[in-house]
Amino acid sequence: QVRLVESGGGLVQAGNSLRVSCAASGGTYTMGWFRQAPGKNREFIANIDRSGGSPNYADSVKGRFTISRDNAKTTVFLQMNSLKPEDTAVYYCVARLLGSDPYYYAKSYVYWGQGIQVTVSS
Repeated sequence: QVRLVESGGGLVQAGNSLRVSCAASGGTYTMGWFRQAPGKNREFIANIDRSGGSPNYADSVKGRFTISRDNAKTTVFLQMNSLKPEDTAVYYCVARLLGSDPYYYAKSYVYWGQGIQVTVSS
């Protein structure tokens, strides 16, 4: 069983930066991040493969957010720069992409963290 624990969320002013982390135990898989704002569907943000390569990003965050993994490949980071109020959401860490399922579909991932709040004030 894989356990995902997110950390690093909080309140930040627009234009500033924040880094969230996700520590995984129980296996090494493709990992990524989704987010969900109030009243909206879960949205794919980014993912990265087991070796720490081949990142994918949503158009809404491309150029502002960077996903990476530590050398042990057990922790994934999401560096968020130039934050906007519309980035406010609960951010979820995900792991284990199912086969050839689209990486941007929430149902394509087996494991989910509990989520962490990121709030960007204007």
